[in-house]
Amino acid sequence: MSLLKKTIFIFSIAVTSGLHFSVWSADIEAGKAKSVSCNACHGSKGVSMIPMYPNLAGQKAQYLVLQLKAFRDGERKNMLMSPMVSGLTDTDIENLAAYYASLDPSGK
Repeated sequence: MSLLKKTIFIFSIAVTSGLHFSVWSADIEAGKAKSVSCNACHGSKGVSMIPMYPNLAGQKAQYLVLQLKAFRDGERKNMLMSPMVSGLTDTDIENLAAYYASLDPSGK
């Protein structure tokens, strides 16, 4: 396979897999500042003390972006999450996702 074909193949996989390059340049500190309202349910280090709420620490950023946008846009319904994310911009969501992805899943 030629170099050009390999490059096109890799690029097409990246595009079709839904990668969002903006997540890679997100602002972790801005995400941390925005996460204050999340702490009550998801814990200050992204590890919930309440069994029914998911741990966010160490989750993949792209997964978190997709879930938060689904709640915000009404594709995923939840009486607690939908109002919490309704005012978030795409940048806010990417920053939050980057912040939680950067945390240690053990809560340390």
